[in-house]
Amino acid sequence: MVTVHLTLTDLDDAAGVGRLDDDLSAVSGAALVVVHAGGADASAVARVVTATRATPCVLVAEAGDADALADVVDAVVADDDELDAMVAQVARTPLAAAALVLLLRGGSTRTIAEGLVAESTTYSMLQGGPEFAAWRAGRPVRARAEPAEDAVVSERHGDDLHVILNRPHVHNALDARLRDGLADALTVARADPTVARVVVRGNGPSFCSGGDLDTFGSFPDPVTAHGLRLTRSPARLMAALADRTEVRLHGACLGAGIELSAFASRVIARPDARVGLPELGLGLVPGAGGTVSLPRRIGRHRTALLALTATPIDAGTALAWGLVDEISG
Repeated sequence: MVTVHLTLTDLDDAAGVGRLDDDLSAVSGAALVVVHAGGADASAVARVVTATRATPCVLVAEAGDADALADVVDAVVADDDELDAMVAQVARTPLAAAALVLLLRGGSTRTIAEGLVAESTTYSMLQGGPEFAAWRAGRPVRARAEPAEDAVVSERHGDDLHVILNRPHVHNALDARLRDGLADALTVARADPTVARVVVRGNGPSFCSGGDLDTFGSFPDPVTAHGLRLTRSPARLMAALADRTEVRLHGACLGAGIELSAFASRVIARPDARVGLPELGLGLVPGAGGTVSLPRRIGRHRTALLALTATPIDAGTALAWGLVDEISG
């Protein structure tokens, strides 16, 4: 992969002669472009924003250029370490990285429902791609006996419904049983007007470590999986119940663990909570609603940074960003 450094004027000139899509693309090798603010007047910014909306590569600015290039770039790096982490991740999965930023660029114009459809469509496409196939081939599926207990437990406490993720032996990794149990519990809460508050929490050492890796790619084909995601969608239900929902995070809160939580109106984290979006390392984008929920809390730049660096943040950073509302316990 080639990392390209260009000024805004360079991008403006390339767009003017129709060279952007030829020269800047994950397919052609230029998967990441560091944009510098040279010539960043308002008219040039507007032209470049329009010209790069569908350009399939990651556009990133360094902190000093953030204000001038906020509308142009997909992410802003604070220092060389963040840039190096991003370059390394994009080099491993350039196609997924390009798909992610294209998805995020259009997010502000979509409703939540439209965003979930767009995310699932992109996720399914990548499941049929070479980067996911390479990851899956390098990580054989492990056979595992499942405990007899329900994957999700619901408890009524007065006007509150506590929904408890209950696969502690795998840090509450999201599989079909947990997804369906969560969807069932949220459906009940949505239909019952006597439920004043839904409290979602997890048993064991973590709230939710993300998708169960041994189930990734286990459906017959990506199209069927896409249909199932849209039919049995905890994300859609969490969004519908947002005003009544509180999520309590602890331990690993990765992938689906933070993507679903970010829909809630109130998110409380213990000090040990770690938040991250690891899906790009699998050749995928977030698939549990994260490209819809996180930008509504922290903006598309920080959402992209979290995914493109594959570096989890601690509870304090999540609080400062607005991804959680309180640290307690």
